[in-house]
Amino acid sequence: MIQTDIIIIGAGPVGLFTVFEAGLLKLRCHLIDSLPQAGGQCSEIYPKKPIYDIPGFPSILAGDLIDNLMEQAAPFKPGFTLGEAAVSIEKTAEDKFIVTTNKGTQHEAPIVMIAGGLGVFEPRKPPIEGLENYEDKGVEYIIKDPEFYQGKRCVISGGGDSALDWSIFLAEKNIAKEVALVHRRSSFRGHLDSVQKVMDLADAGKIKLITEAEVVGIGGNGKVENVVINHLTQGDFTMETDHFIPLFGLKPSLGPIADWGLEIDKNAIVVDTLDYSTNIPGIYAIGDVNTYTNKLKLILCGFHEGTLAVQSAFARIHPDKKNVLKYTTVNGISGF
Repeated sequence: MIQTDIIIIGAGPVGLFTVFEAGLLKLRCHLIDSLPQAGGQCSEIYPKKPIYDIPGFPSILAGDLIDNLMEQAAPFKPGFTLGEAAVSIEKTAEDKFIVTTNKGTQHEAPIVMIAGGLGVFEPRKPPIEGLENYEDKGVEYIIKDPEFYQGKRCVISGGGDSALDWSIFLAEKNIAKEVALVHRRSSFRGHLDSVQKVMDLADAGKIKLITEAEVVGIGGNGKVENVVINHLTQGDFTMETDHFIPLFGLKPSLGPIADWGLEIDKNAIVVDTLDYSTNIPGIYAIGDVNTYTNKLKLILCGFHEGTLAVQSAFARIHPDKKNVLKYTTVNGISGF
């Protein structure tokens, strides 16, 4: 049994910053995340993507933001249970919570903070027979590191910003040997400037733009070697490639948390903006996982929510102690 003051479900940026705020009040934290590393979406989905709305950083890569937050939390020695999903929660006679993961790891604390972002993500997969046989063998649903495609032939499917932006990036930076963008319509859902840039790169011969078409088959001996494309007027044809990257977005869901008795509204946890507490005393929800009037799903808003939630948690854990706010500019940082 892992015992701590605050169990944080979700090791994304909001969860990591909450460790820092809790540490200032001498509260220990242990984080649980289904991903194999800390960082949430910032590490798993877009570590190389620049973020522009973090105060004090005109631009910072998502992966670098996570590195900084880990360094900021380090003095307070957080614990981590990674690669395991929180699946159940129960209340003890001592007014504490026991959170158990899908691998049976148990954690006990008087406070639980759910910082699970948008929840559990699953990629939207195209209905191609045998596609799962090539996953991690040339089929990727997320581009984590563009350098992985250095000198490779890539076929990207999709019509949104992700498909457009990655096609542009791989082609403009001369990373991929070949880039083909396949979209079932002649118009795109992405930003107009991105659409125009793709058109320009196609005219320059840097992107093979195939519209009114979709990938309907995939082949190869142990790894992706080709895809079959069905065109509206030309019918089926085969294109050789090293990677097939269908970028149709991700489907978020709360997963098992939805069955914990929390008040839910449209796949998000309802909270009181006084302290971001839920309808279950001792459980808080911070970041993109929560909802309230005028909610903004921004990392910086999650930082604010985590800060206020920690103040409330301190009062719940230590009802006999008065917490006097002390500025770090005066007192500095004192870890455990």
